Amino acid sequence: MFLNIKKISRCVTIFCICFGITILGRVYAQGQSAVPVFRNAKEPLQKRVADLLSRLTVEEKISLLGYRSKAVPRLGIPAYNWWNEALHGVARAGKATVFPQAIAMAATFNDSLVEQVANVISTEARAKYNLSTSMDRRQQYMGLTFWSPNINIFRDPRWGRGQETYGEDPFLTASMGVAFVKGMQGNDPNYLKTAACAKHFAVHSGPEAGRHSFNAVVDEKDLRETYLCAFKKLVDAGVESVMCAYNRLNDQPCCTNNELLRQILRNEWKFKGHLVTDCWALEDIWRSHKVMNSSVEVAAAAIKAGVNLDCSNMLQDDLIKAFQRKLVTEKEIDSSLSGILRTQFKLGFFDEKTSIPFSTLGAESVHTSKNIEFARIAAQQSMVLLKNDKGLLPLNKDQFKSIMVLGPNAGALDPLVANYHGMSGNMVTFAEGITEAAGPETAVQYDQGSDYTDTVHFGGLWAAGESDLAIAVIGLTPVLEGEEGDAFLAANGGDKLSLDLPAAHIKFLKELRKKNKPVVVVVTAGSAVDIAAIEPYADAIILAWYPGEQGGNALADILFGKISPSGRLPVTFYKSLNDLPPYESYNVAGRTYRYFNGKVQYPFGYGLSYTSFDYSWAKQPDKVRSLQDSIVFSVAIKNSGDMEGDEVAQTYIQYPNLERMPIKELKGFKRVHVQRCGESIVRFAIPVKELQKWDIKQKQWKLYPGIYRILVGSSSQDIRLQTSLKIEQGIK
Repeated sequence: MFLNIKKISRCVTIFCICFGITILGRVYAQGQSAVPVFRNAKEPLQKRVADLLSRLTVEEKISLLGYRSKAVPRLGIPAYNWWNEALHGVARAGKATVFPQAIAMAATFNDSLVEQVANVISTEARAKYNLSTSMDRRQQYMGLTFWSPNINIFRDPRWGRGQETYGEDPFLTASMGVAFVKGMQGNDPNYLKTAACAKHFAVHSGPEAGRHSFNAVVDEKDLRETYLCAFKKLVDAGVESVMCAYNRLNDQPCCTNNELLRQILRNEWKFKGHLVTDCWALEDIWRSHKVMNSSVEVAAAAIKAGVNLDCSNMLQDDLIKAFQRKLVTEKEIDSSLSGILRTQFKLGFFDEKTSIPFSTLGAESVHTSKNIEFARIAAQQSMVLLKNDKGLLPLNKDQFKSIMVLGPNAGALDPLVANYHGMSGNMVTFAEGITEAAGPETAVQYDQGSDYTDTVHFGGLWAAGESDLAIAVIGLTPVLEGEEGDAFLAANGGDKLSLDLPAAHIKFLKELRKKNKPVVVVVTAGSAVDIAAIEPYADAIILAWYPGEQGGNALADILFGKISPSGRLPVTFYKSLNDLPPYESYNVAGRTYRYFNGKVQYPFGYGLSYTSFDYSWAKQPDKVRSLQDSIVFSVAIKNSGDMEGDEVAQTYIQYPNLERMPIKELKGFKRVHVQRCGESIVRFAIPVKELQKWDIKQKQWKLYPGIYRILVGSSSQDIRLQTSLKIEQGIK
């Protein structure tokens, strides 16, 4: 038989092509399967989460639920430390721009500036993360999940951690907090720049010494109208994380509180991010609160309440035991883990660097000249001029040829950096800033002058008597007020026992005043203090807070009139703690400008300027017809003084005279720069929904009919314009 060579050749060719296609298909399929769904950025988020969960064992899932999430080498997942801080700059992580402490940022009454500052922080955070992970360094404080901001209400000046907050007012706190979150998380449609966290949820503001066992008792009206407002606003703004607090709320520990975490946060507010515990808060539940019998029981309760991440090792150690005892199911563990996996996917942890818009940021983005300038502007806008009745400020350089700078806080770093701080390597102390601004033609001297306890021995007094002017920098530091343990010189576990400034500082100022030279007193603090005690010894007083790395330059800018002071108090300065309810009481009656009816040293929103401003109506508000309306009006602000400057216009609402209504309440603020003899129109729009109050019987928000007064002015007590608005019954 003879073979048909052509036919055989054609068959062989077809076979080879088919075989090749089959092989290529298998190779292609293998190539495709080599990229798991969870690493495919084109797949939907939930599908990626589900795929990763399906690949993890129960033990691996549990190992990821602590702040020190463990590596899963077989899936190429490195370890990750969730604990990072960014209260006023990337903290505890080496070189970074150090901005003013949070309470000082609140004193700017400038939410757009806060957003810009947070944008700088998140840029530096991404850069530092890129640099450290490129070297396979995955340690604490170098990650992208930041446990900031602190939006608890600073209800009592004794609380040492009040410096970390945005003050005593829910509206101001919410405004600043939302701005911070926006700056931290960015606006990329696909990726979070960093993940912000609203803490501490909820009703958490001291006492610091007993925070691990304290039970905050509060009714639902105060809870909703004061303590939860800012958290709701940040959830609405898309904050990625919420941290539950150490304390109990109405007998229930916050971190296993189903009403707080499930009913309100998840079901009512529709929070979609992850919930993290405060550090070792789960330990407190059985060791300090003693409401459960064991760590295993607590671990199960935390998962069932919706906790996604534990800032301790309890879940990693004890959740497997709870699972084995059938106290939790694998489905519940999956639900918990899903929350933090979603955050990691949003941050781009499982994607190629080329697809992440922040992956190219590096050392050149950290502590730039522009970032330093932002720190200086923030410090400038935060400082509050409390006294200048003799017109000593701004200083005329030609008038003062010699200046004595003295005081325990004049040359120190602590009063600049506050707590939860970073380091820049370029801190400008008050003494340094004044010296630089005064110039080489002015004789500037420095002396510590005093310490914090000695009321007998002082330095620099003779030199002050020989100088034309003394600038004394005194006050508190973060070791005298702050968090439990960190404020190691505080007499009460971080909290203050009084409003007093150190007795040594007051005695020092008395001796300084005897030299019969002009004295400017600069006070550092993160809270309200007794300014009246030093007023007799000062011609001018500036509250500098804890102003960050550019504090010295910013102070000098104000002292020498480069800018006009424009900071405003975000807290009330009371005359005495005796005017307040007991510290342990969380009832808001008698607290803050909203409910305190007595005389004060300085009211909420107060702050002097080197210039003056006149207010007039540009457009008064129209009648309200619907709950969907906004109260819209405009105010003309004219600079009637001798220099350009910023004014902070504040709008307050007075409610109908009904039981438990606030005395007045901030509902709008605008910082505006006005040239000398110039005028600026400021527009306000207050949503009518913002005027609702909690009906404790019906357990819902209600708009009460009656006469509402709109007050516009330069502080809560300095009201320049007012008008009335009637809200009819039944508006919907």
